[in-house]
Amino acid sequence: MTIHIEDLIFDVIIGVLDFERDKPQRVIINLEASYDYSDNKFIDYADMVLLIQNELKEKRYELLENALIGIQKLLYTSYPQLQTLSLKISKPDILPQCTVSLSKTWNF
Repeated sequence: MTIHIEDLIFDVIIGVLDFERDKPQRVIINLEASYDYSDNKFIDYADMVLLIQNELKEKRYELLENALIGIQKLLYTSYPQLQTLSLKISKPDILPQCTVSLSKTWNF
């Protein structure tokens, strides 16, 4: 099975610039996670969304790289049945002419 969470949008403190540390900014999270479904052992996608939101709001990461790694560790610890995980974090408002994103895929 593969879970898709697309365009999860919320505001967080994330970034290294002074103004990014003072005021929350919008981020967009996209996720694709595969796992072996058997014996009604499923992953609750609503819980997964809350975990991601809480992680980013509580940790207030400076770098997107560290935010991706933090989310990956949290999700794999919470759901050890994950086989693959692809994450993408986008900051649509940081530059006026584009959306900036960072992504990574893990195979477990």
